Amino acid sequence: MHYILSDGNHREDLFPFTFTRPVADIRIGILTIHEKWEKWLDGSVSFLTEDYLSEKFPLKKSGKNMVINGSYLPDESLVEAIRKLKTGEALMKGEEYVAYVTTDPNIPFSGDDFAFVQYDSECLIIKNTWDIFAKNGEAMQADFDLITKGRKSQPISSTNQVLHKEHIFIEEGATVEFSILNASTGPIYIGKNAMVMEGCMIRGGFALCEGAIVKMGAKIYGPTTAGPGCKLGGEVNNSVLFANSNKGHDGFLGNSVLGEWCNIGADTNTSNLKNNYAEVRLWNYKTEGFAKTGLQFCGLMMGDHSKCGINVMFNTGTVVGVSANIFGDGFPRNFIPSFSWGGASGFTGFKPAKVFEVATAMMKRRNMEFTQTEANILEHVYEFTQKWRNY
Repeated sequence: MHYILSDGNHREDLFPFTFTRPVADIRIGILTIHEKWEKWLDGSVSFLTEDYLSEKFPLKKSGKNMVINGSYLPDESLVEAIRKLKTGEALMKGEEYVAYVTTDPNIPFSGDDFAFVQYDSECLIIKNTWDIFAKNGEAMQADFDLITKGRKSQPISSTNQVLHKEHIFIEEGATVEFSILNASTGPIYIGKNAMVMEGCMIRGGFALCEGAIVKMGAKIYGPTTAGPGCKLGGEVNNSVLFANSNKGHDGFLGNSVLGEWCNIGADTNTSNLKNNYAEVRLWNYKTEGFAKTGLQFCGLMMGDHSKCGINVMFNTGTVVGVSANIFGDGFPRNFIPSFSWGGASGFTGFKPAKVFEVATAMMKRRNMEFTQTEANILEHVYEFTQKWRNY
């Protein structure tokens, strides 16, 4: 059996993050969705996604293939139900497939071709961008239990003040000194070779993934995730950074999601609550309108390779696309299309050639290469998102 993670039915609702990745490459909790499935299934997975993403996220298939909806997060009950499926059967949650077994994964799913098996248990599913931070605490606890089961944490330095030590796990090579770690409200996971500098105040749940850094004096409220290679500073509350993104200075980031290779300038602040305490609406690419979130707290959604300068102010519920560059005083509008350059005073286009120069320089600082594969993906996104730019 070969396991394949598909984009399911919610890819467009997860833009801008799924412009540059399959749904299953979204990070929530500690791991990405596909990393969760690989651990639960004890094997590798591949991706059934858009053609322009398939070079970076290839499809591998065999004579018998289990296609799993990448919006669903695994747990013991769900994995058990999936493993019981036979060829020609589909596990359904209402009218949506969770998984099915097929000899040809390239043929689009059709209910007429499968015998349905209903799955009635509760499970975590990511349908909207705001689910990534809203469900981060539940996903983090599940990942923490999975990753740390049967293992022993590295010792916690005596220079730290610690509450609920049993809910703190520090991987090999990580350093945490002269900080406050309060795991009473959720687990604290410090990944391999990660660093928490002196004077930090961390209230769980919190995940600092491999090689990530929390800078001196930071105030972190959970549930917050900093993916591999990220930098956190200032005040952060209930936010998710996928990988290699920086919010390293003073300023507030709350109820927000940043993709990969983002950078938040010093003293930039995000509003996560409207002055009138009303429900927050977020731009939806599929409907080309502002969707109700059902949330009172919702901050910034920023796609891969986007950046902002110092002292930028983001309104409650702002969506920034891929490879945008925002700067200047005043509040920019709360939907900023991909490949935009400017701020509250107006935007112009940010051409791919210039975007590639910035991406190459940023990735070089981490000893990583901006490849032609990455360039091809961004070129496609540039063309696809042109309809939302009038410049």
